[in-house]
Amino acid sequence: MTPMRAHVYQALGTNVGLAGKRRCLNMQEFRIVLLPGDGVGPEVIREAGKVLLAVEKKYSHRFTLTEGLIGGAAIDSAGVPLPGDTLELCRESDAVLLGAVGGAKWDYLPGDKRPEAGLLGLRKALQVFANLRPVRLFPSLVDASALKRQVVEGADLVVVRELTGGVYFGQPKGRFTRDGQVTALDTMVYTRFEVKRVARVGFELAAGRRRRVTSVDKANVLESSKLWREAVTEVGNEYPDIELNHMYVDNCAMQLIRDPRQFDVVLTENMFGDILSDEAAMLTGSLGMLPSASLGHGRASLYEPVHGSAPDIAGRNIANPLATVLSAAMLLRYSLGLHEEAAAVEGAVTKVLEKGYRTRDIFAEGTTVVGTAEMGDLLVEEILRGT
Repeated sequence: MTPMRAHVYQALGTNVGLAGKRRCLNMQEFRIVLLPGDGVGPEVIREAGKVLLAVEKKYSHRFTLTEGLIGGAAIDSAGVPLPGDTLELCRESDAVLLGAVGGAKWDYLPGDKRPEAGLLGLRKALQVFANLRPVRLFPSLVDASALKRQVVEGADLVVVRELTGGVYFGQPKGRFTRDGQVTALDTMVYTRFEVKRVARVGFELAAGRRRRVTSVDKANVLESSKLWREAVTEVGNEYPDIELNHMYVDNCAMQLIRDPRQFDVVLTENMFGDILSDEAAMLTGSLGMLPSASLGHGRASLYEPVHGSAPDIAGRNIANPLATVLSAAMLLRYSLGLHEEAAAVEGAVTKVLEKGYRTRDIFAEGTTVVGTAEMGDLLVEEILRGT
């Protein structure tokens, strides 16, 4: 286990990585739940599943891959966005890999009945609170970035997003009539405990990287951000060898485009992290390149691409599966302790891109466009032929 992995496990208060490594040596059996979800979710999950089976064959593991319903697909089949049998399946697994949820088809439903409620409920049930979103520009995709080469080349950062607090979960929330006007209310709530536990994940992660943490808030306006800054500073005092700086969210949004290479670990609350990590996708050329891992105190962690369900391109074999495949690599590393296997998957992605194969979203002149399934096949071939 590399120091960075050990640090992250320590901050989470779990030995999941070590346990995964022991299982690898003694049993080589793992239960992985696949939640395809909606839109392009089933397509990208199918390719990630092919990659996991290639790893299973190459390294003589035993992966039990079981599918469950979530989101709109679960609503259509079971009437709820997170059926009880899906939740139980996830709780008893070693890891969960999710595609995407949501779509206009279900927009008429109230918030707690919509597909996204299934994802939020799953995160809560699995006790995941730290969302890691690595943003690394593959050298062969420099020209696919929305930014100039001299600005973006070499960018390599991780957004650490708090996942269970903030405005998405704060109470009270809802609609009511006040002074004759329909009024909507959302509440942003954080406790010092919530901030400090995710801050430690960010600092421990930075200890295995370039030792810089940028904490993002809006402390000049929001009381919750003032508490965020205080609590992060307190944690920072425990890590004197880690450089900490604070940045307002609006400035951070600008700096990500102006000079992304200044960032190492970006630590922020739920909503800001949601927005900034999507913005950071433009550094890599596409949302289709960004994986994520949601870690916490529960047995199973949750892995998913950052992109949405993209129902407009669903079923057309043009979605980019690489974010989901890279999420599967994070699953191998963080939940199963299979570091060599994770590196093999990431290496396969690098090699396929270097050979000039692209899905439509990252196409550039002189490269070859392939479909979702074809990209998965190419990755499988690289993994099986790798040494």
